[in-house]
Amino acid sequence: MPKKEVPIKQLSDYLPDCSADEVINYLYQYKVHLTITRKRSSILGDYRNAHSGKPHRISVNENLNKYSFLITLLHELAHLLTFEKYAHRAAPHGKEWKMIFGQLLAKFILKKIFPIEIENALQKTLKNPAASSCGDITLLRVLRNFDTVKEDCYLIEQLSEGTTFTIKDGRTFILGKKNRTRYNCEELGTKKRYLFSGLYEVQLTN
Repeated sequence: MPKKEVPIKQLSDYLPDCSADEVINYLYQYKVHLTITRKRSSILGDYRNAHSGKPHRISVNENLNKYSFLITLLHELAHLLTFEKYAHRAAPHGKEWKMIFGQLLAKFILKKIFPIEIENALQKTLKNPAASSCGDITLLRVLRNFDTVKEDCYLIEQLSEGTTFTIKDGRTFILGKKNRTRYNCEELGTKKRYLFSGLYEVQLTN
């Protein structure tokens, strides 16, 4: 996946106002190698701990709005801080990580960086943050309101059952029933069934 290292001074272009200085302090303090990568459908960010002379490495998707970028970066920084304190003694998204991520979020909430609707969603997730940066559906739905509007792009949850849609790799599906939190869809041609998040972006077929 193509990546580019971001000069620290340019990081503020990706972040909300009044948040860059504190983030940059963390990056300097722990000598983080930060890269920006193209959109990844399964993850928003990634962390690799320092080892064998290599620094801590964090990557974040470049297509995120500024609030999503900051929250994703804090998610990955929480992994770094957890590793610094517990090394491999803590589970990747265990109680130690949840505590540290919650503390980071609380610190930035106090700075009044986020719009009130994002702040409210974050307050609800502070005690038990989602393991995946894509996992908190309520928060993702709120954050999406601050994305740039994309023409001819729909969310699965906006479509009616039986609608035919196409995903980015060109495959076409028929929307089925919702199964708890995901939608059961059938791929045309193969008849295979797949589960889609309601927030998955698709295009309607002609």
